[in-house]
Amino acid sequence: MVPFILWSTFVTSLSAGALLLCFQTPPTDGVGVCFIAFAICNGLYACWVSQRTKFCCIMFLKSLEPLSKFPKFPDINRPIYAMLGAGFLWMSLWNLAVIGALNFKFTPLIIILLALSLAWVTEVMRNIANITVSRVIALYYLRGMQSSTQFCFQRALTYNLGSACLGSLFVPTIEALRIVARGLNLLQGEDEFMFSCANCCLGLMDFIFKFGNGWAFVQIAAYGKGFVKASQDTWELFERQEMVRIVDSDITSSICFLTGVCSGSICVIVAAAWTVKVHGGFTATISLHAFCVGYLMTRIAMALPYACVSCYYVCYAENPQNRLFDETIRDRQKMIESRQEVVVPTPRVPARFRRA
Repeated sequence: MVPFILWSTFVTSLSAGALLLCFQTPPTDGVGVCFIAFAICNGLYACWVSQRTKFCCIMFLKSLEPLSKFPKFPDINRPIYAMLGAGFLWMSLWNLAVIGALNFKFTPLIIILLALSLAWVTEVMRNIANITVSRVIALYYLRGMQSSTQFCFQRALTYNLGSACLGSLFVPTIEALRIVARGLNLLQGEDEFMFSCANCCLGLMDFIFKFGNGWAFVQIAAYGKGFVKASQDTWELFERQEMVRIVDSDITSSICFLTGVCSGSICVIVAAAWTVKVHGGFTATISLHAFCVGYLMTRIAMALPYACVSCYYVCYAENPQNRLFDETIRDRQKMIESRQEVVVPTPRVPARFRRA
């Protein structure tokens, strides 16, 4: 499943970019180049993480096992459907807002702000679904009980709403900056100042990551903690169980992101092929809009597997002796300790630049 998603995203984004380039207009050419550039980066990333895909597949299968064991769990999809419906309605209203923004001054600025608000609201919807599923699965792991999905959903919409809103604002920002810092750290060269700055930025982002990360939603759901407190406690659990290198190399969030990109690229192909025959001058605009809709809706839908994987990691870190967990993570830790597998291949500052 994981390699299929990686390479499907490569194919669909490359196809969408090539299709837009075939229309030979400046707007579509610009958007097409962006898609092709992303496809190239995606192909390189797929090759880079090829050693991690097997363990990621195992974790997906293990974490989704509880959904098939109990009769009450099938309704766990209902919060996802509810958020998808709410997301569709919100995007419909958002379209009207964008049309109305064309009549105001500073139209580009207003549209950018509207786009940011759309991304944030849909991220809140995704995290509400994430918290709902996380509470159901976490209570199963921690207490062996079957919770009411409806009650967990109501709790996520009320008691945990503030943490969902705060996490939706900071988690994507922190993770994006952390990726940028790691990218800078991958650069090769002989400039000691550049490597020192890159290492400093990476260290800073790793420190901030402890106070705001996506793993926190499990403890937010299970214990009702605040976002920052849950982030700190969760990361302390990982450090105590020596799981930092395992969770740090986990590619579940990347797979969810690429699934959204794949869906958005398919929407671009369909929308662009239709629009160029009907409203050729709006092909680039409608293609971007179709991509956003496909990407954001798919991201909401992927809240279920993401929450299940997160619960598996966090609940294992809290109680590794739980009979519901097997030897998967323990075996992974033994492989890391024996150096049979490198799970975090991101290079640090070369030894020649380190001071004694």
